[in-house]
Amino acid sequence: MYTVIKCDPKGEEKIRYQGELHAQLSNGIVIQAYWTFPTKELGYTRFEPGDSFLEYYYTDRWFNIFDIAGAEGERKGWYCNIVEPAMIKGNCVRQADLYLDVWVTPDGEYLVLDEDEFTADTTLSATQRKGARQGLQELLHLITNKQDIFTAISR
Repeated sequence: MYTVIKCDPKGEEKIRYQGELHAQLSNGIVIQAYWTFPTKELGYTRFEPGDSFLEYYYTDRWFNIFDIAGAEGERKGWYCNIVEPAMIKGNCVRQADLYLDVWVTPDGEYLVLDEDEFTADTTLSATQRKGARQGLQELLHLITNKQDIFTAISR
């Protein structure tokens, strides 16, 4: 069992949950977790109890990728967080969230989210801002070119 800890940009813990190791990567790990919180309506998708999250954490990338499927197994899409590279120690994954997120539909359409929060936060360091921008550009490149995990885009 792994513990995933999501922190704010200053490193303060915001949320913690459990998941099982699904795969070991040369540059990170993949965790299998399930949505255990109440239904969360986001407008562009809905997270519901029983949704499956295959979560890709990288030690050398400024993002993570959650491949999300409903309880019946149908892919809902990918939720990507722009974050500092993952710190993986023992059975714990810790990441500092840098506000920006990207939602990707199964057919490859995407939305960049929370740009206003990213712009408004005056506590982000120059390193965090630069890493977040680079991470966002790398992620959008993978999405638009259907590379890495996004080879499963259906269009």
